[in-house]
Amino acid sequence: MTDELAADPARPVPPSPRPRRAVLLSLFAGFAVFAYVLDQLTKIWVTSTMVEGERIPVFPPLLHWYFIRNSGAAFSIGENVTWVFSIIMAAVAVAILFQVRKLGSKWWSLALGLLLGGALGNLTDRLFREPSFGMGHVVDFIQLPNFAIFNIADSAVVSAVAIICILTLRGITLDGTRLTSGNKEKSTDA
Repeated sequence: MTDELAADPARPVPPSPRPRRAVLLSLFAGFAVFAYVLDQLTKIWVTSTMVEGERIPVFPPLLHWYFIRNSGAAFSIGENVTWVFSIIMAAVAVAILFQVRKLGSKWWSLALGLLLGGALGNLTDRLFREPSFGMGHVVDFIQLPNFAIFNIADSAVVSAVAIICILTLRGITLDGTRLTSGNKEKSTDA
């Protein structure tokens, strides 16, 4: 009787517990585009409505818009080697694209999408903003107390890294399996 039920074409097949590849790629692409577009739109807004060095209170004293151009990395580290950051961001973007074919987890799709969108957002600034190609200064404008001034791309990268750390600590691999005592097993929550 169970063989008859399994062979019945009218009976729906239960969905696989692991997301289909198309869904994972859509999530990845969607989050990458979201992070990139939001980053670029906010930078256009800042550069067209504020003067460099201008500071606008949003939720004082916790949040201000403070428009600066950063030639370095976080906390203005490496200001004299801007071109190195361009190369690193391009390499990160390429590495992410090579890893996408292994995706088997919604959370990894989210993390890699945010990471790619953030890397491309700041890479766009490095390539196309003044003073020159590959050495452009990144537009930063979000200021919190006693912290670096940053942008949406930076937020996307930091969020992605936090998610990747959590996934790694939980033993969830890129393909959506969970590492347990040296073995891989399918994970339904990935």
